[in-house]
Amino acid sequence: MWVSIDLCLVPIGVGVSLSPYIKTCLSIIEEHKLEHELGPNGTAIEGEWDQVFECVKKCHEAVHSKGAPRVYTTLKVNTRTDKKQLFKEKVGSVRGS
Repeated sequence: MWVSIDLCLVPIGVGVSLSPYIKTCLSIIEEHKLEHELGPNGTAIEGEWDQVFECVKKCHEAVHSKGAPRVYTTLKVNTRTDKKQLFKEKVGSVRGS
């Protein structure tokens, strides 16, 4: 099943700079060859369900292995059965392009 998600992963107990942890997750997303778009407060990711959620799991594991004792994640999950719609198409339809 095709899925698009908004992932906001927050390491807790690591100080105020989260960039190194987000960079680690971004590398994992790229290794999984998933379409993604980094935003200021999260990352949009799309692909096959199992691959996307395996990637989220790997992000959690990597952030813990970098020393974060806790990881708090919020997810927005979108699936459709009538068609495969890419997140860039969704944004384009709102902007009229």
